[in-house]
Amino acid sequence: MSKSYTPKEISWLSFNERVLQEAENKEVPLIERFKFLGIYSNNLDEYFRVRVATLKRLSQFASKSKNILGYNPKATLKKIQEIVLAQNTKFEKIYSSLIQELDKHKIHIINEKQLNQEQAEFVRNYFLKEVRTRLMPHIIEKDAELPNLTDDAIYLAISLYKKDTDKKRYALLEVPRDVLPRFIILPESGDDKYIIYLDDVIRSGVKDIFFIFDFDEFSSYTIKLTKDAELELADDISESYIDKLSRSLQQRRWGSPVRFIYDRKMPDDLLTILTKKLNFGPDDVIIPADRYQNMKDFMHFPNLGKKKFYYEPLVPITHRDIQPGKSILSAIKKKDIMLYFPYHSFDYFIDLLREASIDPYVTSIQITLYRLARNSSVVNALLNAVRNGKNVTTVVELQARFDEEANILWGNRLQEEGVKVIYGVPGLKVHSKLLLITHVKNDVTQRYAAIGTGNFNEDTARIYADHLLLTTNLKITNEVLKAFNFFNVNYKKDNYYHLVLSPFALRNKMNLLIENEIKNAQAGKKAYIYLKLNNITDSEIINNLYEASEAGVNIKLIVRGMISLVPGLKDISENIKAIGIVDRFLEHSRFMIFCNGGNEEIYISSADLMTRNIEHRIEVTCPVFDKNLKSELRQIFEIQWNDNVKARKIDAELSNKFVKPGKDLIQSQVEVYEYLNKSKGKSSEK
Repeated sequence: MSKSYTPKEISWLSFNERVLQEAENKEVPLIERFKFLGIYSNNLDEYFRVRVATLKRLSQFASKSKNILGYNPKATLKKIQEIVLAQNTKFEKIYSSLIQELDKHKIHIINEKQLNQEQAEFVRNYFLKEVRTRLMPHIIEKDAELPNLTDDAIYLAISLYKKDTDKKRYALLEVPRDVLPRFIILPESGDDKYIIYLDDVIRSGVKDIFFIFDFDEFSSYTIKLTKDAELELADDISESYIDKLSRSLQQRRWGSPVRFIYDRKMPDDLLTILTKKLNFGPDDVIIPADRYQNMKDFMHFPNLGKKKFYYEPLVPITHRDIQPGKSILSAIKKKDIMLYFPYHSFDYFIDLLREASIDPYVTSIQITLYRLARNSSVVNALLNAVRNGKNVTTVVELQARFDEEANILWGNRLQEEGVKVIYGVPGLKVHSKLLLITHVKNDVTQRYAAIGTGNFNEDTARIYADHLLLTTNLKITNEVLKAFNFFNVNYKKDNYYHLVLSPFALRNKMNLLIENEIKNAQAGKKAYIYLKLNNITDSEIINNLYEASEAGVNIKLIVRGMISLVPGLKDISENIKAIGIVDRFLEHSRFMIFCNGGNEEIYISSADLMTRNIEHRIEVTCPVFDKNLKSELRQIFEIQWNDNVKARKIDAELSNKFVKPGKDLIQSQVEVYEYLNKSKGKSSEK
């Protein structure tokens, strides 16, 4: 592996460490710190289910896999194990310090052995009424296989022991955290509040479950198994796409194990039985841990009522160009509008769809759907449009990872109501975020387009920072129409002069934009490239950025997640600086700024600079033409680049050192909010 390229799986672990830093950060409100532990844990689960699983598959192909990846998967898996174990030690230390912090505030997380009489009675009743009937134990027999363990569930591995005969048996019991809350609030004692894990409620009543056996000692240890969640979609033209996907989702339940976590206090004999039955070998990821697993449940920790434990709620900013109670379609017709969630409310988008659904002159609505909210107002607005006689077409991507089943259900519901549903493009994921509204009045056709960097999802729009461009600019709307024609008419390709579509043109366009900066730098002109992305891992684009750096192009990167590019290397990337920002909102917006000899070109995009986005997905990168919006994006980049509170330097060592604070503290998410709030009073002129 070249020094100038970090394996994406390793750089991802560095990103997740930045999340862990927020859990450690004393400036972050206390319960929010617990939530960051939950986010870290949730991220890591998905990482093993997808990235580690893929590496494990590739490692079976020896030298061939090295050619595919550019680095050795086996060596990378070994490195992952080292990093994950070190991060786990840090995680446990932070968790322990947060529990102590809670204690200081008279909030105590206690186990089944620490209950007072009233609490013990409460737990006993709760166990009998709510828990007991949901527990179905599996007795571990010597020569029998284990049942198919649920991916990412938590189990209690139970040792049953009879003192006078030394008789032992073992059992497994799934903790029903999908139907019961993981944290149960206990009766208070004076000013003190108490919480118990569901796991410990089960431990307290485990004797009741195994009463038919004559045992007198019971000990329970948490285990958790993570499985390969990548889907294999075989090409069988006789089978429908949905049937294929549904079958693959069934197969996911039987995925190979990729990680096993266990309570380090578990006796060796029980651990040996479990690892043997699960076929774990020396190369597998086996992690000894504390008593509790699935810390992702901290993302839904009970509300304890103290304001200071939480971030102050963000009051969405009213957009300067959208008047309350007035037509949004008319506002877009006057000028291009850029929404920036969650600083602006996602309600604007719902209002736009609602208005289109009842406007008598709107004839059709076309939209791409990737991930939807649980109770989607977007879908409700589309159904309302159909009921009002509009032609509605949705391109539903069935391969949105871990949302496949939900998207099949949404697709069925939309079809039942008369919506035309197109299920993606075989062989390519539709990851673009597009909406096109067609309005016909007196034979005059007017089109309105929305092009975004994030999903049309009101749940995630509260915590994901994303841009959405609303426009009637013909250069864009005509080409959004071409994109929908591509989905509608047997994937007929067309010529695009403004929108840049993957997998057809993004690589070429990026190469041309970078080459242009190189030429300008070599001619002694000002040259720079500023990129705000989630990930950058494509080796060809990275090499071109290295070439640009050597030519003297000034390159600034703000990358949230994976970054295989290594900044600051002598004679390779000395002109490249990179930072990563982790704060209360997830930095999801993707935009790119190129100097272009002083006539800046700015693009927003649904794509990251990863090979999969460039070659295997339908993505849309859209130029921003409006000079005020270009100026706004440039200003937002500057604010984020100057962050010295939540920004970490990305370097060759993956050290995640915070950018040193200057005289003035700049926390970019706060500053961006202030900037947009101030600018709402200044209505922009085209």
